[in-house]
Amino acid sequence: MNKQRRDVMNFTGIIIAICSFLIIGLFHPVVIKTEYHTGTKYWWVFLICGIICLAAAINVDHTIISSVLGVLGATFIWSIKELFEQKERVRKGWFPMNPKRKEE
Repeated sequence: MNKQRRDVMNFTGIIIAICSFLIIGLFHPVVIKTEYHTGTKYWWVFLICGIICLAAAINVDHTIISSVLGVLGATFIWSIKELFEQKERVRKGWFPMNPKRKEE
């Protein structure tokens, strides 16, 4: 560690943690609303967005931005699994079914 910077606090980890918390918290209702309105037919949008974010994370030099893009990409990809699990939760009656999509 640089002796000249010893008195400076490093908030990088805290910033990444807060961003991770907000991203994961945001995706919970996004998955629920997506399944309610469109079902699982747009799972591929989550995949493409996840791949784009992960590719961007690899190519960004800034630590915080790269980390947040990595978390965002992983969350997009994890949301695919959650989208299909949400469909199952709706089938079990744990969440309301969209009356306009009764065919599913």
